[in-house]
Formats: sequence, C-alpha cells, structure tokens
Amino acid sequence: MNFLEQMKKRYTVKKYNPHEKISAEQIAELKEILNLSPSSINSQPWNFIFINKPELREQLAEASYFNKGKVLDSSHIIVFQVIKNPEDFEKQIEENLPEGSVNYYRTMVKPHGEASIRAWMGHQVYLSLGVLLSACAAMGIDSTPMEGIETEKYDEILKNDSYETLFAVAIGKRDENDSNHPETTPKRRLKSEMVILEP
Repeated sequence: MNFLEQMKKRYTVKKYNPHEKISAEQIAELKEILNLSPSSINSQPWNFIFINKPELREQLAEASYFNKGKVLDSSHIIVFQVIKNPEDFEKQIEENLPEGSVNYYRTMVKPHGEASIRAWMGHQVYLSLGVLLSACAAMGIDSTPMEGIETEKYDEILKNDSYETLFAVAIGKRDENDSNHPETTPKRRLKSEMVILEP
C-alpha cells in the first residue's frame, strides 16, 4: 500500500483494544524515527518518553481528562516534552551545533524574547508529531494525538525537571467497535481546492 492510501485509512482512534500490544521491534523503530525528526537548525529541543508501565499509566490517566480510557487501554503512551529553560537549550546547541546554526538562533530567534523562544521551540516539537503520526500510518499502528491532558500534572508524575510536557500520543490497536473508524464515521476534510493552492 502506498503512502497516500495509508493516509486515507489513518484516523484518530477513540477506543483501543487493551489486549493488543505493539511489538518491541516496532517500538524500537518508532524511537529511531523520532530521533531522526527534522527541526529548524537541527535544534532538537525535545525528548520523547515511551510509557507502558501500568502504575505510571494509571497515574497519567487521572491527569488526562476525556483521554483517560486511551491512556489506560492503548499499548504505549508517548509523552512529547520541550526543554524548559532557554538557557539550557542555548547550552545544548552551543555544544552540539555548528557556529552558523547557533548564530541563526542568536540573530533570528533570541532577540524576540523568551516568549518567542518558547513558542519557536514548541513548534519544533510539533514537527516531530507529524513524523510520528505518519510513521504509525506507514507501520499499521493506530494513534491518537492528545492535547487534552493536564501537562503540569504529567510533569509532576514524570519528574523530568529539565523538560515540560506539551502533549502526548497514544499508540496501539483500535477496538473493533471504535465509533470513530472511517467505516462508521467517514473522514471529513475541507475540499482540496480550498487548501491546496497554485497562485
């Protein structure tokens, strides 16, 4: 199946089969794919926490609003985090990136202030979300991106002090009775000519 057909079949799962698990091999592949995600100037201001421990999952579920069932029943939860302190980020890029990339950050991003720096770093993390969702579609893994979580409570639970949570993704195998499956709820998008333009 080509990628277009895979994307036509991909959808956001609302209900998972708790008995179906993603293989260790596929999890390892997803980890490598995320590590290869693109970011502006190769900045990589992120980390990705893969969670399948039941006790940790139960704690996170209580901080996940209407996404509680997905957190409990999916195979894994992947928490996407961004570096909390811009100074720590600057230290990271100074140690790992070429001078031209660091100068881009210093002249094009940093002068706009801390709020803009944080927004810019968050944008890079969202690039990796697109990579993950596409990879899952290509690998036959069901997925659910979740912004509907209590990010501060996630941070308290995960105790990863240098980073803060932006969102999470549930992955696994859908329940056969998932009401959001395209056979039950057809996929709806704006007409192509409204969003794909050729001036």
